Amino acid sequence: MHSLIINPARTTHREVPFEFWEKDGLIPQLIRLSIGLEDADDLIADLDQAIHTAFES
Repeated sequence: MHSLIINPARTTHREVPFEFWEKDGLIPQLIRLSIGLEDADDLIADLDQAIHTAFES
């Protein structure tokens, strides 16, 4: 099982009206992180790299 990061607004919940998202305090920029069976240090390093890359843009 592998880890996965998705944006529900563009995938699993793309057909849910925004009013439902707003009611629950959710935003389109929300990401879902599902942790798999990879080594914890590898996951932390990958997430750290992704976060730093995102904020450099």
